[in-house]
Amino acid sequence: MLKVAVVGASGYTGGELLRILALHPYVKVVAVTSEKSSGRSVAQVFPNLTGFYDLILQPLSPEIAGADAEFIFTALPHGTSVAPVAEFVKMGKMVVDLSADFRLKDPLAYEEWYGVKHADKDLLQNAVYGLPEIYRSRIKGAALIANPGCYPTASILGITPIIRNRLHNGERIIIDAKSAISGAGRSPALSWHFPEAHEGMEAYKPGTHRHIPEIEQVLSDIAGSTITTCFVPHLVPANRGLLSTIYVPTDYSGEAGDIIELYKESYHGEPFVRVLDAGRQPNIRNVKGANFCDIGITLDKRNGCIIVTSVIDNLVKGAAGTAIQNMNIMMGFEETAGLMQPGLFP
Repeated sequence: MLKVAVVGASGYTGGELLRILALHPYVKVVAVTSEKSSGRSVAQVFPNLTGFYDLILQPLSPEIAGADAEFIFTALPHGTSVAPVAEFVKMGKMVVDLSADFRLKDPLAYEEWYGVKHADKDLLQNAVYGLPEIYRSRIKGAALIANPGCYPTASILGITPIIRNRLHNGERIIIDAKSAISGAGRSPALSWHFPEAHEGMEAYKPGTHRHIPEIEQVLSDIAGSTITTCFVPHLVPANRGLLSTIYVPTDYSGEAGDIIELYKESYHGEPFVRVLDAGRQPNIRNVKGANFCDIGITLDKRNGCIIVTSVIDNLVKGAAGTAIQNMNIMMGFEETAGLMQPGLFP
């Protein structure tokens, strides 16, 4: 059994890691850390995991997290992962980091969007961006994975076949994305206090969200040229789920069915991407609790636009599920180990 530690285990992402890992056939969680919840049991922090763990959350130290663990998931706030991750890598541990601290390859871009200088530029360059459907071959040989953000995961998977097959005419891509409140984290704040969020919906950080450079970095890498996006996220009153509606300008004059077949060919053999047939649109409820990304395609010939709808569970495929998928690839396990379960319904 692979011995695993979860660093920053008391948030929603940490809880999802523990939930999925509890039934993973090749993994045993041996350490969990949290500053806010240290001294409490896993069951006290996550009652749904009662009976699955007898671990106590402890304050973070490389010795505690790394002593017995061979593999470490770090789910810390942005800006706080670099130092502990560097220590774990020095100890010879394999790491999947779920913060944004290793996603942007350009340290100047990281400083611009996150407001701090990157503390370890060498380690930044060695990190591999962990979206398996795009970078699987690189992930296989990596020691440090930068797990993607939730919005980039849904958006990049939704757009990639269009970019690869040169159906995009080069004009700016528009991404209108809506995420459940859990995407904002577990720490309480007025904006997602129940009376404030219930029955409401609002855009936030339009054109300035930190996931913009992450999306553009990967799409530009795939295209071999600069891709720009107009990205606007919205907060919706739901616990889980993320819907990304993507408008890709195109000069394509064929039929929508041909684009759908192109998508199916592009994702053939991908266990966690489901391309829907013509006339069907994905719904976040169908991926709730699961590691799937469901994609629907519409061709708007009148406006010269391919409309892509892409849905994920923001806590699973948008975070913990992809992290475990990355671990499976890195360790040579079946990629679907611990992850192949349907979404909850209704």
